[in-house]
Amino acid sequence: MFYDLSGGLLIPLFGTTAGSSCVFFMKNGKMNREVQCALSCIAAGIMTAASVWSLLIPSYEMASQGKMHPVILPNIGFWSGVIFVLAVDALSRRLKRTAQNPLFLTAFTVALHNLPEGMAVGAVYAGLFSEDPTVSAAEALALSIGIACQNFPEGAIISVPLYSSGKSRFKSFILGFLSGVVEPVGTLLTLSLSRMIIPALPWFLSFAAGAMIYVVTEELIPMKSIFRQNGKGAMFFSIGFCIMMSLDMAL
Repeated sequence: MFYDLSGGLLIPLFGTTAGSSCVFFMKNGKMNREVQCALSCIAAGIMTAASVWSLLIPSYEMASQGKMHPVILPNIGFWSGVIFVLAVDALSRRLKRTAQNPLFLTAFTVALHNLPEGMAVGAVYAGLFSEDPTVSAAEALALSIGIACQNFPEGAIISVPLYSSGKSRFKSFILGFLSGVVEPVGTLLTLSLSRMIIPALPWFLSFAAGAMIYVVTEELIPMKSIFRQNGKGAMFFSIGFCIMMSLDMAL
């Protein structure tokens, strides 16, 4: 159990840390726009596949074993996640109008978006520790790895612009790293409430899926416009989708 828990906590944070560490290897402190776009499209594919295989399908299977209709509960949870991140975005836009440092606000916004991802990991591991047959250790590990993969570009997108704005490499790295610390906090919070969460686990899983899909469609997929109309964005999205699908099926 300790191995499973440590993996669930640390693997996603490792992805953010690795992305933030890019700031130490870039001479001019800038990331090529096409590279940034490619990473975002891959992350979008990973998050979409994770939402389907690791969150929505288990949510449906768990709900079908309960008293509520298996379609209604996952839909309620999904839309709750969408509305939650929509509210976070509205708050971010309001803060941007008065923010003196938009780069720090970007880090804050990413940190808020990371909270549902941490909750997703916590919810899956709560189901695993409760010995629910619809959740396996391999599935929980696949979700952690998938989120870590999509955290890599997030860490880089925060730290590299901070360094370009004049912050030191170390400070830029730390701020990127701290944006990912929210995820294990969300995981621990969810696990600490596992007794209360387990009966509502289908809702929590679909809530996390809704939050992740919102982030994909609102923030990651629009990045593919950098590739114009040459189809590269769709190709990188498909690569990310297949990576996560393969992880979930192979593990």
